[in-house]
Amino acid sequence: MADPHPCYDPDDTTAAECYRTALRALAAAGVEFLVGGAYALARYAGIVRHTKDLDLFLRPCDRDAALAALAAAGFRTEVTYPHWLAKAFRADYFIDLIYNSGNGAAPIDDGWFAHAAGAEVLCEPVRLCPPEETLWSKAFVMERDRYDGADVAHIIRAAGDRLDWRRLLGRFGPHWRVLYVHLVLFGFVYPGERDRVPGWLMEELGGRLRAEFAAAPPAGRVCRGTLLAAVQYAADVEWWDYEDARLPPHGTMTPEQVAVWVEGIRVGR
Repeated sequence: MADPHPCYDPDDTTAAECYRTALRALAAAGVEFLVGGAYALARYAGIVRHTKDLDLFLRPCDRDAALAALAAAGFRTEVTYPHWLAKAFRADYFIDLIYNSGNGAAPIDDGWFAHAAGAEVLCEPVRLCPPEETLWSKAFVMERDRYDGADVAHIIRAAGDRLDWRRLLGRFGPHWRVLYVHLVLFGFVYPGERDRVPGWLMEELGGRLRAEFAAAPPAGRVCRGTLLAAVQYAADVEWWDYEDARLPPHGTMTPEQVAVWVEGIRVGR
């Protein structure tokens, strides 16, 4: 049976076999995972991209079991960023094992699995990352060389009438402004389809914004830009003495994790 969303060159049988081997190895080992990345985007936004990687999402506690299963299947493995990403390699192809977001703000928890969608990838039965969590994780990607805002807009355009908007709003928590920014931009990109976003949500977020402006600014100097781009706000925390929102008490990352991630982005790892 043909793959309904071939997110690789359909003529590249080596890629198909590599990815299929990974899916089967994890399933045989009893490691629970979700397929995301290009496959989820194809399902929810109708955009198909050919890639040389496969994005798999799993709980942090399952990372080591997943790496062991893939190593046993002949992959070379590494923990690229201990706080959020590991990889498995075979020839020119690789598998991303994702268990958090790079900024530490979108961990893979039980909610991802509770709302996952059934699918078939490479003739293998799998589950896809939910559209809400896919949007949530992409909303924070605003690097100089990668911006996922178009993906967010395309998901809303194609699936806005099916999204659980209240659950999505809850996912953003105190970072609701990031969601609001994407929703405002959506209305700019698709002025004739802005009704894909429920009116109550725009009223809710607009009310929150008005309440913030009516109140005094919070004490202290914190830069939340570091949650959007690993290095683009380095000057704020390195030169201008802003607190880094990735670190406690604002975020969940350690200074060591931040340093490894920033260095990896700088060298293109």
